[in-house]
Amino acid sequence: MKKLIIIPAYNESENIQKTITAIKNEAPDFDYVIINDCSKDNTRKICEENHYNIINLPINLGIGGAVQTGYRYGYEEGYDLAVQVDGDGQHDPKFLRMMADHLEKNNLDMVIGSRFINKEGFQSSGTRRIGIKYFTILIQILTGKKITDPTSGLRMANREIMKIFAYDYPKDYPEPESIVAILRKKKKVEEIPVIMKAREGGVSSISPKKSIYYMIKVTLAILIECIRK
Repeated sequence: MKKLIIIPAYNESENIQKTITAIKNEAPDFDYVIINDCSKDNTRKICEENHYNIINLPINLGIGGAVQTGYRYGYEEGYDLAVQVDGDGQHDPKFLRMMADHLEKNNLDMVIGSRFINKEGFQSSGTRRIGIKYFTILIQILTGKKITDPTSGLRMANREIMKIFAYDYPKDYPEPESIVAILRKKKKVEEIPVIMKAREGGVSSISPKKSIYYMIKVTLAILIECIRK
C-alpha cells in the first residue's frame, strides 16, 4: 500500500526537523509531505535546505486548508491511505504502523489515535480536557458514536475518505466537524490508544482566550453539518 503522512506546518522551525527525523526512523515505509502554510519563520528555509518534500502555500489557509491540500495531493498522487501528523512533535510516528494495520485488518474508513483510552503520556491542559469531553458528548448525542479524543489530529484515512476530504474539508478547527461528517455518511471509524507528547516549541493555534470562541464555532459548524443534505 502507498501510505502518506500529511504534515501541516505553520511556524514550526523549532520542531520540523525533529518531526521528520522521527518519521524516517519510526515509519520508513511511509512517504510524507509538509504543507507549509505560509510560515513567517524559517520553516520553509529549513525544509528546502534539508530537501524535504514540501508544498509551499502562497497564502495562509489555516489548519483546515493545509490539511485539505495534503489530502488532495495524496488522492491525486494515488496513495491508498493518508495520516495527519502535526509538525509540532506531539504525534509519535511509532504508532503509525499499528494504525495502518488496524485500519486494514478491520476494513475501517478512519482510525483515530486517542490519548484518553489508556490515559498515558501528555493529556493536554485541564481547560482543553473539558472542551474535549464536551465534544465527545456532543458527537455521541448526534451520531451515537463515542469518540474519546475528537480533537486528535492523529487520524488515518483510507482512499475513500481521502477523496471526500480532498474536495470538502472544514476550514477552521476541523477535527470534530469532519468526524461528524464521516459518521453521518455511515463510515466506519474507530480509535486506538496512543501516547502523545507535549509541544516542544512554537505556539499552539488555540490559546486559552480562544477556547470559548473555538467551542461555540465548532458547535455551530457541527450542528450545521448535521442538517446538511
